[in-house]
Amino acid sequence: MAKAKTVYVCSECGGISPKWQGQCPHCTSWNSLSETVQAPPAANGGNHRFQALAASSGEVQVLAEVQAEEAPRDPSGSDELDRVLGGGLVRGAVILIGGDPGIGKSTLLLQTLASVGARRKVLYVTGEESAQQVALRASRLAVDAGRVRLLAEIRLEQVLAVLQSERPDVVVIDSIQTVYTDVLSSAPGSVGQVRECAAQLTRVAKQTGVTMILVGHVTKEGALAGPRVLEHIVDTVLYFEGDSHSSFRMIRAIKNRFGAVNELGVFAMTDRGLKGISNPSAIFLSSHRDEVPGSSVLVTMEGTRPLLVEIQALVDEAHGQPRRLSVGLEQNRLAMLLAVLHRHAGVACFDQDVFINAVGGVRIGEPAADLAVLLAIVSSLRNRPLPDKLVVFGEVGLAGEVRPVAHGQERLKEAAKLGFCRAIVPQANAPRQGIDGLELIPVERLEQAVDYCRSSA
Repeated sequence: MAKAKTVYVCSECGGISPKWQGQCPHCTSWNSLSETVQAPPAANGGNHRFQALAASSGEVQVLAEVQAEEAPRDPSGSDELDRVLGGGLVRGAVILIGGDPGIGKSTLLLQTLASVGARRKVLYVTGEESAQQVALRASRLAVDAGRVRLLAEIRLEQVLAVLQSERPDVVVIDSIQTVYTDVLSSAPGSVGQVRECAAQLTRVAKQTGVTMILVGHVTKEGALAGPRVLEHIVDTVLYFEGDSHSSFRMIRAIKNRFGAVNELGVFAMTDRGLKGISNPSAIFLSSHRDEVPGSSVLVTMEGTRPLLVEIQALVDEAHGQPRRLSVGLEQNRLAMLLAVLHRHAGVACFDQDVFINAVGGVRIGEPAADLAVLLAIVSSLRNRPLPDKLVVFGEVGLAGEVRPVAHGQERLKEAAKLGFCRAIVPQANAPRQGIDGLELIPVERLEQAVDYCRSSA
């Protein structure tokens, strides 16, 4: 049997070179060649290869006749992690979790393995830390480490041999950037090594039904390190977010073949590890003793979960070029909203510094925050607080109209549950039947919402 050999493939044009070069000889791109494995040629001709492929392939089926079954879930021991995963761990699934160094990835996974180990066989493969360091963490977290099997190894062939002999149900690889295979001569963490090791581990997970959890490094831009194909290979991609100066951590699902994306799990870092927070709206709302100008409460949606987030605005006289700064919200959209506010509501901020902040370190990407941002700006500019116990949501268009957003009923129910008694909402989101204890103020135009706040202040 022919031995597999390594070649260097250009990431720009796909050209193949027998050895590494600084410049691709095919498209002249610089530093685009990465090492990969070339499959050995088959001994038979093309017709024999096609016949073998056809014999190994499944039969063609009609899609309507395929029996679709929901994948069974196994609880991870954390309700917040199960929410992000779509209900729990799935057999044969490959999960990639990334985050900044020290954010708590290893802590969360060690707690998860200790919980799952009471029901299933688990294995923790550590490549960044020694066995003693992992044992110290387990002792500090006070988890039941008696059922967690540990392997300190970075050579892929040895890891696969242990998986074959141990046959665990759940495996954690910490991290995929430290694992290397003997087939490639490049260093661990290179594009070729990460791609080949992830592909082989994924193949083992699909063949044996083991749940594989890969820990990934992130670059200084916040993206997962390694080839982009790494995110395409796996079934689920989770990002661990959080401010290093805060004890709160958030896990966001970017890709999930077994559940909804954009789900959010909220944790608090304690001396006993990460604890799930069942009511995260409490950490995103500031407890002001008196109403203050420049503050509004937004009801945003993270996946299927409504969250109440405080939006703070500070408008001050500019000394020089006016500044526009936004934390947790898109800065380019802020400039557009200020132009809409001037054109359609007559509120000018061209000579003012405008600063926007979403409390709690949460990042808001949906346009439903437009109306809350603008009302917070108007409140700060006029130095008048908004009405007490008021929530706001709605998208603002360039023509000054307030557009409806998705899941309006769920947002209003969450606000009423937390004790809010007023809500400025788009006209199309106003329910036909009112919600007990909640006064609805439906608006169609931005100036209507500004006028209401002015008359109620």
